[in-house]
Order: sequence, then C-alpha cells, then structure tokens
Amino acid sequence: MSAPRPRTFVAGTVDDATLCRSGAEVVRIEARALTDLLPRIDGAFAAACRAMLECHGRVVVTGMGKSGHVARKIAATFASAGTPAFFLHPGEASHGDLGMITGDDVVLALSNSGETAEVVTIVPMIKRLGAFLVAMTGRPDSRLARDADVHVDVSVAREACPLGLAPTASTTASLAMGDAMAIALLEARGFTAEDFARSHPGGSLGRRLLVHVADIMHGGDGVPRVTATEPVSRALVEMTRTKLGMAVVVDAHDRVVGVFTDGDLRRALGRGIDVHTVAVSAVMTADCVTVSPRMLAAEAVGIMERKKVSAIPVVEDGRVVGAFNVQDLLRAGVF
Repeated sequence: MSAPRPRTFVAGTVDDATLCRSGAEVVRIEARALTDLLPRIDGAFAAACRAMLECHGRVVVTGMGKSGHVARKIAATFASAGTPAFFLHPGEASHGDLGMITGDDVVLALSNSGETAEVVTIVPMIKRLGAFLVAMTGRPDSRLARDADVHVDVSVAREACPLGLAPTASTTASLAMGDAMAIALLEARGFTAEDFARSHPGGSLGRRLLVHVADIMHGGDGVPRVTATEPVSRALVEMTRTKLGMAVVVDAHDRVVGVFTDGDLRRALGRGIDVHTVAVSAVMTADCVTVSPRMLAAEAVGIMERKKVSAIPVVEDGRVVGAFNVQDLLRAGVF
C-alpha cells in the first residue's frame, strides 16, 4: 500500500491577513514562554552556572532532535563567550563518543520531555565518570530531571504549533535559557570584547579589535618623508612615490614638525607659489595629528574621522616610524 500523498494548497486560497495572524500568534506564544522563564532564573540556575565556572574541564552540551540543534547553538555560544564547550551527539555517545567526557567536565543535557531515550541511556555513564550533570527539561518530574545534579526548568504553557507537535515555544525557551547561562558566565569571568575577538579572528570584530596600527602602516622607505627646508616640489615627489596622499615633514632628528597634504597643495597653488623655490615648511600643516604604532587600528579610525584626515603619520618616541591612509584601513577590514 502506497503512502498517502501530502496535501497541496493553492497559494491564492489563503489571504495575507490570515498568514499574518498565524505568525503574530506564534510570536505572542513564544514571547510569553520567554517571560515565564524569568522566575526560573533562580537558585538552580545559579548552581548550574557556578558548576560551569568551577569546571576544570569542558562544558559538554548534548541533546537529540530539535533539542540537539539548540544544544549545538548553546555550545557554540558558550565557546565564543569564554566558556570552553562542545556539542556531543547522544546517539554517537553510546557508540564510543562518550570517551570525550571526563570527570572534570560539566554535562548540560537538553530534553523537553526529559525522557529522550538516547540522552537517558548515557546518564548512568556520565554519573559513573563523575561529571556534573545539569538537565534542562520541560518536565521537573522526568527521569533526566531527577537524575541530574541540577535541574533547570524550561517548561512552556503550550507550543506555538497549533497541533501541539512541532517543538516551537519549547525550543525558544531552551535557547534563551542557554543564552542566559552563557552571558551570566561571560560577565562572571570578566570576559572582554578583546577576549571575544581572540576567538573570532576571521570576523570583522576580530579585525577591529586585534589589528594594531603597526600591522597596517608603511614603514622605512615606504614613509613619504621630507625635511622642512626642502622645496614643495620634493614633497610632491614623495607623495607621488608612496601614493599616501601626504608627506611627513621632519626635522634633522626625524621628529615630526608637520604634514604636507593634497589640501595644502591646493591651497598653495591657489596662492600662486613656486613649488620649486618655496620651502614646504611655509605651506605645511604644522599642528598635525599623529598616532602610536601600538594603537588599535579601530581607534585610529575614530581619530581620523574626528579630525577629518585621510592619512596620518605614526610616531614613536617622538620620531616618525610609519604612515598609513584610509585605503590601508579598508584593506585591513577595520574601516
């Protein structure tokens, strides 16, 4: 006997208002589920967080089906927020992967029913290993909840699915509770934005928080440099050679006394100066902005935006050591 074919619907048979009402009802139900979690940020929640703070191993997050998807997300959030964690599939755990758990670990097990066979099956071995077990379920009287060292209640009044079958509000509640734990741990550890960036070096945040001026600046012969007594024409040669849109003006000891920029050139030409005879000191910007090579590139971006400059010298111990412009920042992904 062939399986029944799924019902098909013609798009025009359902109006937009009906679709919007259905969607709005889902949001209302899930919003209530989240609000109902507030009283459960209690002693059990604190005990679970404390166990993770005091953990000498890893937080092992496990769950099956939709709870497994949520568990993966929670493990990823923990790991990126300063709590070493990984996801363990409970089915695979019964076939060898249980060896990933040690007695120094904390296991966070998710199951809405608290009776998920694949999860309940590995509980005795988790306890035998000596790992601390935190259960996150929707049934405080379930087997998983009873066997856990700490139970965190994430029960919901109803699922958003009108059939009461598809995990919807329950998975939202579990995910939110996992986020609450991750952020509580982050704050307790004093985890900073720079710590976060270290685990996200490939992202834009990592680039903004880890890249320093020294990483992007032009140094040595790449610095457009002229002395204050040289003619403007010499500064133009340096600007053309390095293509940074400016030349750093220095004294005999390589200390910065100013910069000569495209804007200075336009103003000088407007006054009809002879670029071959007039010294660059007569037309340069003396009160120039400089940065340190140890400064974060993102901080340098803020300075450049406030001062409305597109290129800037890099100074250390009073002497010029580099220079960079907006294009260098763009290439580094920090602008």
